[in-house]
Amino acid sequence: MIGWLLLLGLGSSWAAAKESVKIGLSLGLTGRYALMADMQQKAYRLWQKQVNDRGGLLGRQVDIIIKNDQSQKSLAPALYEELITKDNVDFIFGPYSSAITLAVSEVAERHGYPMLAAGAASDKIWQQGFSNVFGMWTPASRYTLGFLKMLLIMEEDNLAIVSPDDSFSKSVGLGAREWATRLGLTIKYYQVFTKGAVNYQQLATAARQSGAQILMMTGHFKESVAMRQALTAINWQPRGYLATVGPTLPKYLTKLGPAEVENTFAVSIWEKIKDQGSIKGGAQEFAKKFETTYTISPSYHAATAFAAGQILEAAVKRANSFDQDKVREALFTLDTYSLIGRYAVDRTGVQVKRFPLTIQWQQGKKEIVWPEALRTKPPVFTRIKQGN
Repeated sequence: MIGWLLLLGLGSSWAAAKESVKIGLSLGLTGRYALMADMQQKAYRLWQKQVNDRGGLLGRQVDIIIKNDQSQKSLAPALYEELITKDNVDFIFGPYSSAITLAVSEVAERHGYPMLAAGAASDKIWQQGFSNVFGMWTPASRYTLGFLKMLLIMEEDNLAIVSPDDSFSKSVGLGAREWATRLGLTIKYYQVFTKGAVNYQQLATAARQSGAQILMMTGHFKESVAMRQALTAINWQPRGYLATVGPTLPKYLTKLGPAEVENTFAVSIWEKIKDQGSIKGGAQEFAKKFETTYTISPSYHAATAFAAGQILEAAVKRANSFDQDKVREALFTLDTYSLIGRYAVDRTGVQVKRFPLTIQWQQGKKEIVWPEALRTKPPVFTRIKQGN
């Protein structure tokens, strides 16, 4: 009798486990991407709680499994193999960074797992012929297009573009150079440098000596901070300094202080300042719940992770199934709105319907300066300050 009851108990546990929908991913919870990965992990947990409180996906509770890839593209593919073949996850989300996403895309393709790329934008990812990788961010080659259009309208010119040699940063830099040329802007200086072997003061000096008045640093947090510090060190304040990724994070302010971050431009996928065409209960509500739960303001990295959950939820409902082939087709055909705005892709999986924001730090706050329809403050271009 006892044995029979034990078997019944085991059967009930097995049935309960089977009923959950398992979603797997890796994030760089340690290493160079830890700041952004932590934002994403927090947001995934918040979405998991909210979707489960609503009854789950098609009546099944969601269980998100997150492994630490240590911000290394060499480790991530094996983690995704493990998620698929050992953990038997139903779906996967992409990791953070374009390089790591590209590394795991082959795993997703081989196993036929549709994957929302919630932390990647490099064009190279969607040039491999994959049919299972779905973009959420504007492709890196068009990342700075809004900023460049703003420069044209504001009659600002003479650009210096500096890029680290990783996939995302190079794609952003190359795209910026191409679009600036198309728009008739003047590029005074363009340089790609190797990470770990760079003197930022030398780069800043070369940009200044070129006659540039707008400096664009296409990198991540470390590069955005290092270049801003280099500008201070050589006593040069260009009319505009734009950096990618770093200035969107709260730590940019705490690391540099209000005076040094002032007037920094950045490209952002999402800001809590205004709803960006999001679904009901958008930017403000998400930010409030995130801040209440974690006592920190969310960056766009967090918003994108939360949006990945929303989009997967929409695809599962459209398919009315957990079948990966049906969900894949739903992801191809969806035209919907999430926290970060509109989602729609072409048949290669490239995001085609949304655009990034241009923000600027003004008086200790991030303000949207482009596009004009979402602007919270007009952009500020500083007087050129030349050092010795």
